[in-house]
Amino acid sequence: MSDLLSRLRAGLPDGALLTDPDVMASYSHDMASFCPAGRPAAVVLPRSLEEVRHVMRTASELRVPVVPQGARTGLSGAANAVDGCVVLSLLRMDRVLEIDPVNRIAVVEPGVVNADLSKAVAAHGLAYPPDPSSWEQCTIGGNIGTGSGGLCCVKYGVTAEYVLGLDVVLADGRLLSTGRRTAKGVAGYDLTRLFVGAEGTLGVVVRAVLALRPAPAPQLALAAEFGSARDAGEAVARIMAEGHTPSLLELMDSTTIVAVNRLTRMSLPESTRALLLAAFDTPDPAADLAAVGELCRAAGANAVVPAEDEAESGMLLAARRAALPALEAVTGTTMIDDVCVPRSRLADLLEGTAAIAERHRLTIGVCAHAGDGNTHPVVCFDPADPDESRRARLSFDEIMGLGLELGGTITGEHGVGVLKREWLARELGPVGLEMQRSIRRAFDPLGILNPGKVL
Repeated sequence: MSDLLSRLRAGLPDGALLTDPDVMASYSHDMASFCPAGRPAAVVLPRSLEEVRHVMRTASELRVPVVPQGARTGLSGAANAVDGCVVLSLLRMDRVLEIDPVNRIAVVEPGVVNADLSKAVAAHGLAYPPDPSSWEQCTIGGNIGTGSGGLCCVKYGVTAEYVLGLDVVLADGRLLSTGRRTAKGVAGYDLTRLFVGAEGTLGVVVRAVLALRPAPAPQLALAAEFGSARDAGEAVARIMAEGHTPSLLELMDSTTIVAVNRLTRMSLPESTRALLLAAFDTPDPAADLAAVGELCRAAGANAVVPAEDEAESGMLLAARRAALPALEAVTGTTMIDDVCVPRSRLADLLEGTAAIAERHRLTIGVCAHAGDGNTHPVVCFDPADPDESRRARLSFDEIMGLGLELGGTITGEHGVGVLKREWLARELGPVGLEMQRSIRRAFDPLGILNPGKVL
């Protein structure tokens, strides 16, 4: 331990190496429940590429595990420390290095907060579309690590579609540059995509070249109330089958609506069983909303309420962003699932989750990126009650099993981390699992990068 600390300190500036146990404890875990976290030997907060390389060279030589971290807003335990590790927090590498309006790219360090990047590029008439619900806290490096999505991904896509190139420090301290700055490029294997969603198991991202888009027009939204999840799922199917491309298509069930009202006092309609939010940023959003409203009525909507202006639309979207903190406030602790199914099976997932909640006598609210079939069933439980905690874990696993039965995947955007390792093996199968492990060994033969995560 003393050798590790002295060697780390030799290549780091004052204040970059933290060893106080209480301070290190605050860096030991992300926001996931039921995920073990160890005690780090040190926390390092680098400000430069060379400092990251120094940490990785030292860790490689001493065979010490390294856990890369962003803002620790993750929900799968991917940022959790392991005993004796170096936690490598990239929060201080937070510079927007370049914004290029002609080529529509931004070059950023991994600690840049998603919302801060959005504000910076907006000054140039541009937008960085991926917008996770935690966008005001989460970092670009963390978004890349988990392959994050967001509310607007139904139209604009997820993080992987915007990462053009990366600078990555490998486990042994070497620097790898992948990808490009150009709009097109197919030279060699796509190593850039390989790092997106790798959760820090293949290397440490220290710089990213991101694609930008012209800033969209302001959104107009509507809210459609349904008497059943089945009718809401049918509305989603009709909207997509008719060729509409909303900038947002989100769903909240009745449990979520009640929780949001309790937290925000927004007076959402609690009599509805499912509330569907649709928005358009097209040249004529009112016409698009009118067409979608008719499809919702045809699918059985009890009411369709279009927002009158951008401010009212913003309130509806704020309600959706409040869903996860509102459900967390129900009992103080949650397990947030991230099951993605084909859009045509969305209603089956919602109804199946309701049955699981009833069987286990638990509160489980569901919010969803409905346009992608990406659902977030949120299991609310009291961690001080051992039986309720047991039932929460069982229900979480049953929901993942249901997602696979419906032709889906165990995670659409939150990642695998610690929480879903066993389920990843079931989804990939033995051949897929072995190939992925082979890739990991090629990048990290000593197994020091984020051990115990993903695979």
